[in-house]
Amino acid sequence: MNFSELIQAVRLTPQSMVLPSVWAQGRASFGGLVAALVYETMASRVPEGRPVRSLAITFVGPVEPGVPVSFEAEVLREGKAVSQVLGRAVQNGQVVTLVQGSFGAPRESAVRVEAEPAPSMKAVEACQELPYIKGVTPEFTRYLAMRWGLGGMPFSHDRSREMGGWVRLKEEHEACPVSETHLLALVDAWPPALLSHLRSPAPGSSLTWTIEFVQPVATLSTADWCLYRAIIEHAADGYGHIASGLWSARGELLAISRQTVTVFG
Repeated sequence: MNFSELIQAVRLTPQSMVLPSVWAQGRASFGGLVAALVYETMASRVPEGRPVRSLAITFVGPVEPGVPVSFEAEVLREGKAVSQVLGRAVQNGQVVTLVQGSFGAPRESAVRVEAEPAPSMKAVEACQELPYIKGVTPEFTRYLAMRWGLGGMPFSHDRSREMGGWVRLKEEHEACPVSETHLLALVDAWPPALLSHLRSPAPGSSLTWTIEFVQPVATLSTADWCLYRAIIEHAADGYGHIASGLWSARGELLAISRQTVTVFG
């Protein structure tokens, strides 16, 4: 199943879904996909006209491929303009992913500050492709096109604070409009920037993740490339703090992200 098919599946049967092993990263399912599925369940509980503004995601435990998962959502509060929603993924009776989301309708304001310009990056064609290699790269990367343009590859012992390049989904059918659901997968597709500092392979994963969306989402299709850049702000004791952003190829800011990651090496 490709990304769009999984999103359609959670809309129809959120109470019992099985994530296929082709969307795995090690022993767990791809975190960006899990977050996207929880978000879809949450968004279905929110009135129209209240787009998501921010999500705070905690990966409590790995979501095992091939085992049924229940995606649940609870409206905590619904104000005049803002809805606060709690989402969770539950597997084997245990919460494995927890998401708190804020959805808000636009309101009139005298404050308007444009986003800073997108970072400069080499053209897609000039960037190194990250190929899917069975048994080497995570299984889910077969569904994503990634071009490295900044920093080092994982386990290359590159001590740069930055990592980034171009990314888009590989859909098996015709392209479709990009939503916040797709942006979650595109941002989390990238490995933790800490991994490029290592000399040899070692596990690393997101512990917590907050992501904010610029509304309205720019008009894009899943065939369009997006620009990603991550900056390591601090790392020690097996934990790192990484700030990142995602932009359209036209330079429009799409999402602002921050992750606390763990690294076992």
